[in-house]
Amino acid sequence: MLSIVGIRKTFNPGSVNERLALAGLSLHLQAGDVVTVIGGNGAGKSTLLNMVAGVHPVDEGRIIIENQAVEHLPEHIRASYIGRVFQDPMMGTAASMTIEENLAMAVRRGSTRKLRRGIRSKDRQYFCEQLELLGLGLEDRLTTRVGLLSGGQRQALTLLMATLVPPKLLLLDEHTAALDPSTAQKVLELTEKMIKKHKLTTLMVTHNMEDALRIGNRTIMMHEGRIIFDLKGEQRKNTRIPDLLEMFKKASGRSMANDRMLLAN
Repeated sequence: MLSIVGIRKTFNPGSVNERLALAGLSLHLQAGDVVTVIGGNGAGKSTLLNMVAGVHPVDEGRIIIENQAVEHLPEHIRASYIGRVFQDPMMGTAASMTIEENLAMAVRRGSTRKLRRGIRSKDRQYFCEQLELLGLGLEDRLTTRVGLLSGGQRQALTLLMATLVPPKLLLLDEHTAALDPSTAQKVLELTEKMIKKHKLTTLMVTHNMEDALRIGNRTIMMHEGRIIFDLKGEQRKNTRIPDLLEMFKKASGRSMANDRMLLAN
């Protein structure tokens, strides 16, 4: 379903700030795969998602989604079939617009734009039904401006917007990291519910080792722009957090003194 082949990306090439972010990385996902991505700071996790989404152009390599090469397509074209939730709850919604206006934009993602009345009564009914699934009472606040919502409410709304029209690929970039533990758990539960409901192929970046091993069917660890191991099946099922830390040490050759703090939440 998703094939990433030999992707390389260097930022600020030829300058004193040159940094190799992705070093010939390859990754293949089957339809319905839910892959958690872990690694220390600067490993290239967010860059990987940005490259798939089209935020940055590739230096080398290919990105193929459902047999279509997308590496040269602009971000707004890819956005028609990629859903994304960012770490910052403020990034996925338009603060000055109402909840129903944000949902109206999301439900029309990928469709041909044409003249029509604004938000119809049947749209509102559908939005209420979907918001009710979040369990946050937002179905009674359709005309509330999104900027007045809490971070957790905005993140839950962003998640709903990203999946309202089920995308071919869902990208989650540490989307609970900026939330308090209780809210983060709620948003994570909603995430699993949405993924299961729509059978979404998903790439989820996280720093939480327990979540990385529990959610989905596969876990990859990145280091210096490469995938250093890929866990699935029985091997993943039998892996624990101390095992991950030891595997990282063996694969990277680095001391775990600092990486333990980077990798464990």
